[in-house]
Amino acid sequence: MKHAAIVCAAILASALPANAQGERKVIGDLAVETFANGLDHPWGLAFLPDGRPLVTERPGRLRIVSRDGKLSGPVQGVPKVAASGQGGLLDVALDRDFAFNSTIYFCFAEPAEGGVRTSMARAKLHADGAPRLEDVQVIFRQQGPLSRGNHFGCRIVQMPDRNLFLTMGDHFTYRDEAQNLRNHLGKIVRIKPDGSVPADNPFVGRKDALPEIWSYGHRNAQGAAINPATGQYWMHEHGPRGGDEINIPQAGKNYGWPVIGYGIDYSGTKIHEATRKDGMEQPVKYWVPSIAPSGMAFYTGGLFPAWRGNLFVGALAAQVLVRLELDGDRVVKEERMLQALRERIRDVRAGPDGALWLLTDSARGRILRVVPAKS
Repeated sequence: MKHAAIVCAAILASALPANAQGERKVIGDLAVETFANGLDHPWGLAFLPDGRPLVTERPGRLRIVSRDGKLSGPVQGVPKVAASGQGGLLDVALDRDFAFNSTIYFCFAEPAEGGVRTSMARAKLHADGAPRLEDVQVIFRQQGPLSRGNHFGCRIVQMPDRNLFLTMGDHFTYRDEAQNLRNHLGKIVRIKPDGSVPADNPFVGRKDALPEIWSYGHRNAQGAAINPATGQYWMHEHGPRGGDEINIPQAGKNYGWPVIGYGIDYSGTKIHEATRKDGMEQPVKYWVPSIAPSGMAFYTGGLFPAWRGNLFVGALAAQVLVRLELDGDRVVKEERMLQALRERIRDVRAGPDGALWLLTDSARGRILRVVPAKS
């Protein structure tokens, strides 16, 4: 598998053009290249073994992008999604053994009687010819009060042990449910690839808690990644007016929402009891005012050697790419980049070609490729 990954990375680096759509903007020491455009609110990005990007559009479309930046027709077989408010087709991830089993995972806002919930499915992707999904199976459905269109969470990470982490939002109007272990609102869940529950999940065997729950007290998490230096799972979540957080969720721990936090309500009123409380975890970092984080990636590539090990976070409200330098689990420096783009950054990925890849959140969404200006 390691050899196959190296080969795939080499193929991608040699196969992708420097600038598929012919648009290149130099911002300081960086060049931002438009790899593809014409996307309607793209949300999640993954790379196929042959280097082609796989991208979701929130209205419910999954597309494959060719090496010259052309979009495929919509991949057939995607189930119906509730494409309203913040809902729709959201994140997508390849199984670690995709080269052998063609399996992908995707999460989406699924219509339900009386509202909408976050669900995750697995399927076989046939990427050649007319692309399609087969053997689509919903392997997880969020339990609890239904959403009216907000706070779905929905970032997927598969760990080296093949178990899947999926972030859950609090559905906005049910923030107190993030402390209720009898539902999935405001939780991180951990399941096996077939949807079953790992035996070592922290609440297995408890009658007062759902066994899929890994951690709780989260608001609306839209970024997650594995720290390659430690193998730990990291994630970030939206605060209201201030209080966006980066956390390293540990098994069974409570991350405080809405009891503790660093933000205020949109009305300007107080939400939290305090910023700290016994039995509740502190974030690795928080932002006041809010940047509205979305997407997260650790950089390990070769195009930016000085950035190896740095954490990158996209920002919607702030319209920037945030670079964070780390010392172990501590953030020691922050840099805000690409302000001149004036784009809401929905997702950020470290591409196997060494570039940083971004999705812009708009009705004219783009896939951007960030490289050194002198490359």
